[in-house]
Amino acid sequence: MQVTELLAEGLKREYRVVLPATELDAKANARLAEMKDKVRLNGFRPGKVPVAHLKRMYGKSVLAEVIDQAVNEANSKIVEDGGFKLAMQPKVELPQDEAAVQEVIDGKADLSYTVGIEVLPKIELGDFKSIAIEKPVLAVADTEVDEAVARIAEANRPFTDKEGAAEKGDRVTISFVGSIDGEKFDGGSAEDVPLVIGSGSFIPGFEDQLTGIKADETRIVKVTFPADYQAAQLAGKDAEFETTAKKIEAPGELTVDDEFAKILGMDSLEALKEQVKSRIVQEHTAASRAKVKRRLLDALDGLHQFDVPPTLAEQEFEGIWGSVTQEMEAQKKSFSDEGTTEEDARADYEKIAKRRVRLGLVLAEIGEKNNIQVSDDEVTRAVVERARQFPGQEQQVWEFYRKNAQALATLRAPIFEEKVVDFLLELAQVKEIPVTREELYAEDADEKPAEKA
Repeated sequence: MQVTELLAEGLKREYRVVLPATELDAKANARLAEMKDKVRLNGFRPGKVPVAHLKRMYGKSVLAEVIDQAVNEANSKIVEDGGFKLAMQPKVELPQDEAAVQEVIDGKADLSYTVGIEVLPKIELGDFKSIAIEKPVLAVADTEVDEAVARIAEANRPFTDKEGAAEKGDRVTISFVGSIDGEKFDGGSAEDVPLVIGSGSFIPGFEDQLTGIKADETRIVKVTFPADYQAAQLAGKDAEFETTAKKIEAPGELTVDDEFAKILGMDSLEALKEQVKSRIVQEHTAASRAKVKRRLLDALDGLHQFDVPPTLAEQEFEGIWGSVTQEMEAQKKSFSDEGTTEEDARADYEKIAKRRVRLGLVLAEIGEKNNIQVSDDEVTRAVVERARQFPGQEQQVWEFYRKNAQALATLRAPIFEEKVVDFLLELAQVKEIPVTREELYAEDADEKPAEKA
C-alpha cells in the first residue's frame, strides 16, 4: 500500500492511496481458498472445487468484497498512524472511468483512490476551578402559592344554568363555523365549546362580541387573527364566525377550603398548598438551572477557543438556519423586521453553530477524561419517561427506541450533557444570588433562541 498526502489544511486531510493489484489478487485468492471447503457445486465433491473454477464463477464479486475491505483497512491505518480522531466518516472517491475500473477488476491495474478526512482538534482543557458564576435563587413565597391555588380554584369554579343574556364571567357553551372571504377553513369549526367570557381564551375581540348573547341565539362574530398567530395561513386574516350559544351558565360561589381540596383528590387545603409549592419549587429550580448552565457554557466557551470540523459546523448551521427561516415564514416576518439582514443573520448563526459544536466537543472531552458515563438503566428510564408522554402508545414507543440506535442516542446525549454539567458545577465557584421572579424568568438580553439548546 502506498499513501501520499495531498492536503493538510486545518482539520482537513486528503490522501491518495494505491493498493497494488498483486495484493488485491492475493487476498481474493485467499478468500476463494476459504470458500473452497464451503461451496457446494454439482459435479464436484465437497472441498474439491478448483480455485480457478471458483474464480471464474465468483471472482468479480469476491474481488469487490476484497476491495471494500482493503479500502476500509487502508483508511483505518491512515487514521491510526496519524493518531487522528475522526469528526466524520472518511470520504472515499474511487475511479469513475469504466475502462480503468475494469482493469482493476481484471487484476491488470493497481487500485488508486483518494480519501478525505476531517479530524477532531486536540483539546487542551482549561482550569474549571477558575470558573466563577452566579446562581439565581428564588424562595417560594406564601403569596405565590396562594395565587397559584386561586388560579386552580378559578379553573374549577362551579357554574349553574342561567336565564337571560350572558355577561362577563359567565360561561357560554357555543358552536361555531369560521370562514375567510366566505370560505370555510380547516380548524375553524367546533361544537359545544365551553367559553368563559373575559377569560382571554379565544382570539382577541371574540369574547367581547358574545356579551349579551342568549341561549339559542346566533351571531356573526368578526375578528382579525393576530399577525403572529401560530397557524401561518391564518395570521393577520379577517374572519367571521357564525356562532350559536347553546347554553348560558353563571359562575357559582367558590370557597377554597378543605372540602374544595378533597374535590381535587387532596386530603386537605394544606396538602394542596404543599403540592402546589412543590411544583413551583420545581419550576424555579429548572429556571435557575437553565441560567446557571448557560453561564457555565459561556465560561467554557471563553476557556476553549479552537477551530471546529467544517462539516460538523455546516451541518449544525443548516439545522439552526432551517428552524429560524421556517419560524420566520410561519410568522410572515423578514430579516428587516428583526433589524438585520440575511447576510448578517447568517453570520451570527454560523457563529452560534460553531459555538455549539465547540462546546459539544469540549463536553465530550471532559466526559471522556473523567470517565463520565450514562448507564443502561438511565437510558431505560428515559425511554420509559418518553413512552409515558404518549398514552396508549407506550409499547410502540418502547419498540421504536429498542430497535433504533440513533433514536436511543438522542435520549442518551442530553443525560450525558447534564452529568458533565453537574461535574463541572461541583468544581466551579458558584455563588447563590437572590432574585425576583421577573429576573429569574427574564431572557438574557444577548441570548438568541438557537443558543438555548
